[in-house]
Amino acid sequence: MRATVIAELGSRLYSGSGRPKQGVWLFAALVLTAAIPVLLLGGWMAYITADQERSYAREAATEALTQVAHRIEGEISREMQVAETLASSAALDRGNLQDFYLEATRIVAARPLWETAALTKPDKEQVLNVLRPLGAPLGPVTDTESFNAVLRSRKPVLGGLGPYQAAIGKQLVSLRIPVIRDGELRYVLTIGLLPDQIGTILAQAGLPVGWAGTVADAREKIVARTPDTKVGKAGATTPAVQEAMARGGANSPRTQTREGVDVETVHRVLAGTDGWSVHVGVPVSELNAPVSRSLNLLFGGTAASVGLAIALGLVIAREIAQRRRMEALQSAAALLDSEKRGALAIDAAELGTWRWDLSANEFSGCTRFRTLLGLAGARSEETRWSADRIFALVEPPHRAALVSFATDCIESGRSSSVEFPIQSDDRGEYWLRAAGRAEGPPNRRHVIHGVLADIDIPKRAEAERSHLLRRLASAQEEEQRRISRELHDQIGQTVTGLSLGLKALEQGLAKGSNGQAATEQVRWLEQLAAQIGRDIHRTASDLRPTAIDDLGIFKAIEAYVAEWQERYGVRVDIQTAGRDNSLPADVAAVLYRLVQEGLTNVLKHASASKVSIVLEKKPEGLALVIEDDGIGFDPENVGGLASDRSRVSGLGLSGMKERVALLDGTIAVESAPGKGSTIFVQIPLEEAEIAR
Repeated sequence: MRATVIAELGSRLYSGSGRPKQGVWLFAALVLTAAIPVLLLGGWMAYITADQERSYAREAATEALTQVAHRIEGEISREMQVAETLASSAALDRGNLQDFYLEATRIVAARPLWETAALTKPDKEQVLNVLRPLGAPLGPVTDTESFNAVLRSRKPVLGGLGPYQAAIGKQLVSLRIPVIRDGELRYVLTIGLLPDQIGTILAQAGLPVGWAGTVADAREKIVARTPDTKVGKAGATTPAVQEAMARGGANSPRTQTREGVDVETVHRVLAGTDGWSVHVGVPVSELNAPVSRSLNLLFGGTAASVGLAIALGLVIAREIAQRRRMEALQSAAALLDSEKRGALAIDAAELGTWRWDLSANEFSGCTRFRTLLGLAGARSEETRWSADRIFALVEPPHRAALVSFATDCIESGRSSSVEFPIQSDDRGEYWLRAAGRAEGPPNRRHVIHGVLADIDIPKRAEAERSHLLRRLASAQEEEQRRISRELHDQIGQTVTGLSLGLKALEQGLAKGSNGQAATEQVRWLEQLAAQIGRDIHRTASDLRPTAIDDLGIFKAIEAYVAEWQERYGVRVDIQTAGRDNSLPADVAAVLYRLVQEGLTNVLKHASASKVSIVLEKKPEGLALVIEDDGIGFDPENVGGLASDRSRVSGLGLSGMKERVALLDGTIAVESAPGKGSTIFVQIPLEEAEIAR
């Protein structure tokens, strides 16, 4: 509107005065007069906008610093939690360094930030390092300052940057965790963290090009820096920055980088790192660039100044909006990446982390914790549950054990554990193990931190082992009863007959009976004695076949098969291969019993007229096949052992399976009613055993 009024006034002056030159100058003066406030206003607005942009840059530096600090604090906190979990390993409770070495090696391989893990006694003697074989000689402890700090405080300590070991050839950050058992500091667990991974966190923070970011340890050594520089240099901060940090301020005066660039810095001390700090430097030239542009615009034309001011305002607004959108996206991506890393660490360790606040009567835990407990109906984002809800999942007889576990943790302050079963619809009953510890003085302990592990497979293995031992004991007792019956029914009766015959012979001789009758009596007694000898030999062979030692396993089996065929009238066809090679004594004994029990099952249950046996020693192991043309049975019935309950008495196929399992072999049964039965046995052999 002002431009319209000026143009109209100029037109009137020019047309009404009759003096063109004076009108032109007056019009020009009016234009300049009108342009001066426009110019001043435009220059002032440009300066204010430039100053705001500089403030935005400082705010962006502070936000970037906060983001970097939070990410590094979070990463170090997570690594410290994982290290504390490793330090509470049950292997160290048992003093089993071999198991702990394997566990530590697996966790180091799964943690990108970890280079190594070592275990050191309080006297600074290293007992293991996952970068060296277990038992190999290890060098002296480095960074003794942080090591001594752990000995004094008995708390986790994050050391400075330094060579972890001379043999490694790398500079590492020492994360030291005390290993305390029964109130005694037994070891110091040292985790070697990679500075370049911390540099990756710094590089991914999204600092603008030209900005300098630095992470320094408590001794002002550079741990990570962007742009990249050699880590480990001393003096990461200037005197001005040190003075600002001593005052507790977040900003420091203008200083210079190592490349000679003037910057304004913001800094922050990282929580839980024993003096580590993060610094972000913004180039002064970048901060003052908008002001310089505004000064140049003051000397430009009014139209250009107004146009550039408007354009600059639009550019700044768009830049700020884009920057804020990018920061929001980066924050969301960083949060998602952090959650994924945490989930990956928990999955790799197959543990669920939890926290039990007894004062609030509630549990909190990760997704793995919720999955292990089978919290039905729980929302995916739910992380807190009342203690009553958790106790409802535990079988009533085991709830008292959980209460006792919590009481022990609170009163003793030491690590404790408890095992309990959980009932779920998809898995049925399975076992979990919770291990935890309460920190703090005795009168302030009310929170227990711990981990939850699935121990169902070891529990089932132990139960299966106990079941197997009971079955073997039962089978042994049954075998002893059988031998007792045979001694009583066969040998005992024959011995009784021999005794009566000797008594009759004695009476006959006393009466002076004829010699012919005495001779017949003696011959009959000789037959009884021979029968006793055969019965004793057969019973001894059942206990331990001497033919295995005298003839070898292949000939011993052939002799047994020939005797069995003659005794019971069932034709047996036996084929052997690889018999030139002998077998270990335990394998030979099991093989003989398998053939013996297989033929016994055929005799008792199959009603077969023909049996085929194939025995072959192959490069991959020993193969045994027993096939009959009997009545068969249903393998699915009674666990595949028999088709009726009478067939599972004694050892039977169950005994055969147990014998094969002792040699890590496999056994399979194929049968159907009316179609005979076939048993396939595979027994692996060591290379040395195959070569015999």
